[in-house]
Amino acid sequence: MDFIERLFGWSPDDGSGLFEFLLFAIPIGGLLYLGWRKRQARQARRNRKD
Repeated sequence: MDFIERLFGWSPDDGSGLFEFLLFAIPIGGLLYLGWRKRQARQARRNRKD
């Protein structure tokens, strides 16, 4: 996972791959969080109708 180094010629994480990992992990985590919040809101609406 060193595509940043290959594309831009600089290493923000000294070659450890952490930066590239975070480029994928943060958006995926954000999508999971948004999905969880949407599910919570849907359940709250159902509970109010009952």
